[in-house]
Amino acid sequence: MNNQSSGKKKSVKISRAGVYLKPYLVEVAHAAVKDKEHPYYANKFNKISKCRGKKRVYIDIARKILVAIYHMLRTGKIWNPRDLSNIETPVEQREKYLKNNLKSDINQLLSIGLAIGDLTNFIQQNAKIIPTIQ
Repeated sequence: MNNQSSGKKKSVKISRAGVYLKPYLVEVAHAAVKDKEHPYYANKFNKISKCRGKKRVYIDIARKILVAIYHMLRTGKIWNPRDLSNIETPVEQREKYLKNNLKSDINQLLSIGLAIGDLTNFIQQNAKIIPTIQ
């Protein structure tokens, strides 16, 4: 990531007000990454740390936590990271992904010799709702 525009380098330092808050946020980020019950931040940490350094990722996680705290205080709602999957992957994209996977799985089953009648009987026995495949 190159933090410059028109040949002028932008500052990446934290403002003077942030020097009081940053150490506490980094402590919270360390704890959030090590939390076994709620692995959301640990997954984010592992995903981002492959590209950047671990120290830089702790700052990123601290910032994500600060943004979450801000939104919780602003809206008064409890922040739940499982809700973020709806934002990161829209419903239409998830449905398209599932349809493509289902089509490829059915094609693979047919290629190994499973008959269509056997496949429909299996689906009727094991599923309450049979989706139509187009």
